[in-house]
Amino acid sequence: MPSVFVQGRPVASYPPLAPEAGRGSVRRITETGEGVLHRPCRDVTEFGPDLAALIDDMFLTMYVAEGAGLAANQVGVGLRLFVYDCPDDKGVRHVGHLVNPVLEPLDPAHRRLLDEGEGCLSVPGAVMDVPRPDRALVRGLDRDGEPLLIEGTGYFARCLAHETDHVNGHVYLDRLSRRDRRDALRQVADRRDEVFARRAARQRTLTA
Repeated sequence: MPSVFVQGRPVASYPPLAPEAGRGSVRRITETGEGVLHRPCRDVTEFGPDLAALIDDMFLTMYVAEGAGLAANQVGVGLRLFVYDCPDDKGVRHVGHLVNPVLEPLDPAHRRLLDEGEGCLSVPGAVMDVPRPDRALVRGLDRDGEPLLIEGTGYFARCLAHETDHVNGHVYLDRLSRRDRRDALRQVADRRDEVFARRAARQRTLTA
């Protein structure tokens, strides 16, 4: 099996960072509690240089924050769009972006729930177990408006579901019990400064 898939297609080789990052600028990542994260995003209706530039910025911002995925509302833009650079459980790397993503319903007979650790760049420093299906199928468009169908398993399925939640106005805290949500927010309070120091150091490295 190929070791890298870009926009759902196998490629022979790929650089450590997506080329989009080299054209991007770092944006501030929004945090839970900010309104843009907690309301559904608007469909993308204009495809062109502004959308392409946003995708470039999102890739670089994701790498600076050491994330596996990033939605547009996590950089303060309320559009249905996310980028990803995420391995699956077999070590295959998946890189790409999805515009106007829709998570397809799956037959319960052909999936199982995995209750595993999940973090979020907008909930800095917290990791909590969240049940997610072990498979995800997401339909959407690319930056040129061409249709895409991206399938993921294991950790990559978790990433696809997590980012689609974001464009629907949900953070993973919404899937937790009240007690677990308090625990996650305590983790943020304890680790936020450390997380932001690490991001600042990585930004200096990637943008030098």
